[in-house]
Amino acid sequence: MTALVPAASASTASSLRTQTLLIAICAGLALYGAGAPDQTIWLHYCFKPLTTLLILGLTWNSRPAISARYRSAIMLGIVFSLAGDVFLMLPRSVLAGGFLFGLGSFLCAHLCFLRAFASDSRLFGKPLVFLVVGLLGAVNLWILWPGLSAALRMPVLAYVLCLLTMAAQAVARHLALQTPASKAAAIGGLLFMLSDTLLAYNRFHAPLPYSALLILGTYYPALWCIANSVKARPPAP
Repeated sequence: MTALVPAASASTASSLRTQTLLIAICAGLALYGAGAPDQTIWLHYCFKPLTTLLILGLTWNSRPAISARYRSAIMLGIVFSLAGDVFLMLPRSVLAGGFLFGLGSFLCAHLCFLRAFASDSRLFGKPLVFLVVGLLGAVNLWILWPGLSAALRMPVLAYVLCLLTMAAQAVARHLALQTPASKAAAIGGLLFMLSDTLLAYNRFHAPLPYSALLILGTYYPALWCIANSVKARPPAP
């Protein structure tokens, strides 16, 4: 019986590597479709949500989980991220107000991630981390504020507060737990903050060169890291 355990473990690791490779391929096709001529934009519409779905599957297959509650919160956050992907990529001719729907979906996603990160670590347990992350967010918001319409200012403010709290809690949690899984969550939270900052600068401040590559190139690793934080691992030596 004990001989079967390493074989099962190796099979699980192989399956996770295969899923990760599929995620990378689909993410690459989504990036190509976003930056390609109009005749290949369908690649973006197809592979952007598919990549997030595959990351959701990776989360489900990451076993053993830290806890059922942690896994459920992360999976629900990825589902809301999937909804946000769809809302943000649809043209205005298809869905008016898609940006606000996308913003609301990702706000709900960050609340779910925050719930997971606070499930085994005290919320606001490292005040200095929250202060540093909050100052960075305040500077970015001060720069972006003039480019926001009056109708968007309050929704964006609420979103930024939620995003910063999620990212800061992820970092604070890692400082408290010091495990490979908590490190993955912290990296994911910071990458999510970077991706959203790039999106905001591109949309409300000044167009960024290679914006799709920069935004999605940080967004998918963020989700992947957060998904990988579900699997329970032994503490780092």
